[in-house]
Amino acid sequence: MTTRQSKSIHLGLLFHNHQPVGNFPWVFQQVYEEAYLPMIEALERHPEVRLSLHYTGSLLDWMEEAQPAFLLRLALLVKRQQVEIVSGGYYEPILPSIPDTDKVAQIRRLTERIQRVFGTRATGMWIAERVWEPDLPKFLREAGIDWTILDDVHFKNVGLEDHDLLGYYATEDQSTTLKLYATSKSLRYTIPWRPVREAIENLYSLATSDGRRIAVMGDDGEKFGSWPGTRSYCWGSDSKPGWTEEFFTALEQNAAWLHTIPLGEYARNYPALGRIYIPTSSYIEMTEWALPPRKSYAFGKLLHHLEEEKRHDILQFMRGGFWRNFLVRYPEINNQHKKMLRVHQNVYDAGATPETGIIQLWKAQANDTYWHGLFGGIYMGHVRSAIYHHLIKAENAADRARFGAIHWQRYEFTDFDRDSQNELIVESNQQNLYIDPQRGGTLFEWDIRRSMHNLLSVMTRHEESYHETLRQFEQERRQQEAYITHQLHSQQGYILASDEPISPHTTVRTKEANLDKYLVIDPYRRNSLIDHFLAPGITLEHFAQVRYEEQGNFVQLPYETMVKHDSSGITITLARDGQVKRPGALGPLPVHLQKTLFIPLGDENLIVRYTIHNKGQTRLQTRFACEWNVHLLGGGGNDQAYYRVEGHKLENGRFDSTGEAPQVQQFHIGNSWIKQDIGFSLDEPATLWRFSIETVTGSEAGFERNHQGSCLTLLWPLLLEANQSWNVTITCTGTSAS
Repeated sequence: MTTRQSKSIHLGLLFHNHQPVGNFPWVFQQVYEEAYLPMIEALERHPEVRLSLHYTGSLLDWMEEAQPAFLLRLALLVKRQQVEIVSGGYYEPILPSIPDTDKVAQIRRLTERIQRVFGTRATGMWIAERVWEPDLPKFLREAGIDWTILDDVHFKNVGLEDHDLLGYYATEDQSTTLKLYATSKSLRYTIPWRPVREAIENLYSLATSDGRRIAVMGDDGEKFGSWPGTRSYCWGSDSKPGWTEEFFTALEQNAAWLHTIPLGEYARNYPALGRIYIPTSSYIEMTEWALPPRKSYAFGKLLHHLEEEKRHDILQFMRGGFWRNFLVRYPEINNQHKKMLRVHQNVYDAGATPETGIIQLWKAQANDTYWHGLFGGIYMGHVRSAIYHHLIKAENAADRARFGAIHWQRYEFTDFDRDSQNELIVESNQQNLYIDPQRGGTLFEWDIRRSMHNLLSVMTRHEESYHETLRQFEQERRQQEAYITHQLHSQQGYILASDEPISPHTTVRTKEANLDKYLVIDPYRRNSLIDHFLAPGITLEHFAQVRYEEQGNFVQLPYETMVKHDSSGITITLARDGQVKRPGALGPLPVHLQKTLFIPLGDENLIVRYTIHNKGQTRLQTRFACEWNVHLLGGGGNDQAYYRVEGHKLENGRFDSTGEAPQVQQFHIGNSWIKQDIGFSLDEPATLWRFSIETVTGSEAGFERNHQGSCLTLLWPLLLEANQSWNVTITCTGTSAS
């Protein structure tokens, strides 16, 4: 044992473990084997190492079903007071983004679950993504929480420095007091990335003769084995111990002066260092990602420069954007968030019980697709779909309690997205349709209530700050291709091999070469019923890559809206007087476009009738294109998601395929796993274009293409004499896919 008893220090470790609601079961199992189980086994081997662990409710739910023995082993560690279990929002919501009643209820639910499973009352909690707003103390204390942990940057923003953070502070809101720890960036970047000896020496340098200090490190438990390159590094092999084993051994060997302690125990036994008021914040990377893409890129470059120059005197005052601006950056996130708020009201109006959808509402508040950073977030299509699944399931439960089993319909003009302009929402016991009259009269949400699936939860191809990083990387790679040719087939990506794990936050990896060629930025949101007029020479490739010019002025522009409701259903008329250019002509022609949507009572059907009228004095020759963007979980060549076109044998009928089919009158799209099929019937044959909407986003393993939905576009050639009209009817029929 190493004896350095002239001074001592406490070490508070808190490992946060989480898997998103809706993530694939195999991911839960894989991360369990790579990170969660090895950590518990290591703690069993090192009984003198004491720490705090946080498991989200979604992870505990999975463990109870798939790995109940793990919970029993963990309970034994709790019983011998080696491990403290920490609470939080049950399904890991961004607390400031959800209604106050749900904040308190979600925390209480996880605290009660911890009491039942582990026989202990949690006094502290993990804040999802460390997103903090100053009114949180009131709600946390109401939920029974005494302390929590934030990033050190939260504290440095108000003038504190590293040496001020070796303890906890008290904050308050409306006279309710909460204890706040700061997780050390230095320790997060040391554990487990630097040699164990260095970590121990750094901790000893902070020790004092009175031994009252505590160094705190709170971070993701997944980085111990599940992040790329960390499994053998952290857990070793038969011939060589891993980093974690060496670290825990060193903690026990130095226990005379280095006292590991759960954070709740320290908070009970020591007073606060002082009082503090924290501004709205999160970890520094999150504030970078919340900025508009070009500002985010510039902010990231500035941060990197200041870190290289070690300008910590300036870095502590660096703050980027505000988390809530993700609701501005991504209409899809705002849509999901405002849908959640609408469902919240519906569920609470129905009594806010498990029978009326409260648990499903809480599941839909899971944070993972309400933001986006270096990877994941709103671009995770399967998780995005799961959030809508739980929202619709909650709606179904609440509406059953309110309306019973009868067929019903209603509509409402309301400022759904909170931009000061009304949207039109049609709801029934069969389906919901959300229409934006101000942006092209488009359909931006279509919920099928039987399958509990939002058909239109598609992600637009947005510009991202890391796209510029990728472009620069690919340009440099191509310039040096001879040098790195031997790596092109490496499963590790296009970087030099190394025995050391590589942080996904600081290293550029790509899963295939020339990914920058796939960077396409959409000029409009990928809704449905988007009305285009295209020149004759525009091809599917041009359209998919947004290399064409609109001939009309209908996309993203306002439509007049009228609604009729009778016993047969709801009829919506959307109309716009616009103009269509003619190739080679001096000026455009005036065109009136009207689309009528009929939603029959008691059916999953939607009937759309277009009327296009040439109001000009000369002939109009053009192509009309009706664009739909649909999400049916079709990525990765999933053979359960499909296109089936009558009269055509598709070379590839999977939903993420690309192709063109002429003279189409009947086709189906669907997914047999979610039991949803939509049949399209056209009374005028059309050319069908289809292509996979793919974004280039990051992952822990590198940049990659991700399927976000399929764009299907119906094209008709138009030849209209002056004052002549043309009509087409599109009938969509929803059924259960077999």
